[in-house]
Amino acid sequence: MASLPVVILAGGLATRLRPLTEKIPKSLVEVAGRPFLEHQITLLRKNGISEIFLCVGYLGEMIEELFGNGTQFGINIIYSYDGDKLLGTGGAIKKLLPRLPEDFFVLYGDSYLPIDYQAAALHFRTSKKPALMTVFRNDNAWDRSNVWFEEGAILRYSKTRGLPQMRYIDYGLMVCSRSIFENCPGNEPFDLAIVFEELSQCGELAGYEVHDRFYEIGSHEGFEELDQLLRDAR
Repeated sequence: MASLPVVILAGGLATRLRPLTEKIPKSLVEVAGRPFLEHQITLLRKNGISEIFLCVGYLGEMIEELFGNGTQFGINIIYSYDGDKLLGTGGAIKKLLPRLPEDFFVLYGDSYLPIDYQAAALHFRTSKKPALMTVFRNDNAWDRSNVWFEEGAILRYSKTRGLPQMRYIDYGLMVCSRSIFENCPGNEPFDLAIVFEELSQCGELAGYEVHDRFYEIGSHEGFEELDQLLRDAR
């Protein structure tokens, strides 16, 4: 079965990574000697993914100037710009929706997730639910746990309302159907987390547990950790 494409959400201001991001977007910050997006692309290609929809905002034209349509990196890249105002993680997908297929992966622009993407996609297809969230047993270690996950099911997800049963955290890779955005506002900013919280309340959010920890460059600490990991892997 053909792989789903990936929507990468790369439209944020990356304020936590300054001064590295004062003149370039986060996707172009060099990690282990290469732009971070190039590391993401290499990982996605290893997982059989051939198409990226890149949602960009702050200095996004610099990404397009360097990566173009992705041909030289062995992948097809399609760009979607927020426009005059930042649309947030949900609003960016809503704007892109007419160009997307029925189902697609969603990945944050600062995440490096070394897992089996196709296994997550298969779990999504067999779940018969409109969305899937990958989850990782966290116990508040890396960040505050925000997922109540038991016996293979997500019982509640929330970034704002903590529960004592929340021992897992959203790992950063999701699978979505177009249908979950149909009733969302157009050309207005909103957070993808709100959509997923509502799905979890209705029992419509599938969960897929992963056991390899996540990496990110959203903070200086995360950047330095991933930089060392990728240098050691050479």
